[in-house]
Amino acid sequence: MAKNRVLIIGATSAIAQAVARIYAERQASLYLLARNGDRLQRVRQDLEARFRVSVNQATLDFGNLSAFAKSITNAVNTMGGLDIAILAHGSLPDQQAATADPDLVTRALHDNFTTHAHFTLYLAHYFRKQKRGTIAVISSVSGERGRKKNYVYGTAKAAMTTWLEGLRAELRSSGVHVLTIKPGFVDTPMTAHLPKGPLFASPETVARGIVRAIDKKRDTVYLPWFWRPIMAVIRAIPEPIFKRLNI
Repeated sequence: MAKNRVLIIGATSAIAQAVARIYAERQASLYLLARNGDRLQRVRQDLEARFRVSVNQATLDFGNLSAFAKSITNAVNTMGGLDIAILAHGSLPDQQAATADPDLVTRALHDNFTTHAHFTLYLAHYFRKQKRGTIAVISSVSGERGRKKNYVYGTAKAAMTTWLEGLRAELRSSGVHVLTIKPGFVDTPMTAHLPKGPLFASPETVARGIVRAIDKKRDTVYLPWFWRPIMAVIRAIPEPIFKRLNI
């Protein structure tokens, strides 16, 4: 069986690193893309030392949308093709600061939706011609209701979920798999400022769920699994009640 060629965008995030370790253990070819070159190099060196695999890396200014197509082309050329692309980048804005500053809202939408939309369009074009491939994108359960505590972030994730649903329908007959990943709370540096509770999952738990969903060609996966019934209840709460909840 041929080794998978895997592109991980946002490869320095905790979840992305855990996913990369799973694929490195499988001896997949990896191409890691991230903003911070020093952190990215440490991730690559760790993978190579642990699993004795060759890992490629490149940095990218995520503010420069015009560079995205070339970054994908470089990954394809370096690995001699591409089978799986995983988008794991993003940011968690401070809700109060963002609603007081429209520029922060714009940045949050850019980090958590616009960049993903651009990447997935380029990846869809490549995979459509190839007639196979997987695009897996981390969205969030936060996109399912407009919670007053994080609706800036939630709006971007809701847009991402809707975008992927449409893209999945468009690519249905082309052999391309599009996966929407909806984690709940994950214990990562991005959530370090939040008080931890029993609903928090480890990056490793989420990573195993992501790889399993890719293997099984799922459309949407909630991670961990219990977020599916939790969100079903939250979606069912009538608006007059929901807007009074302090969540």
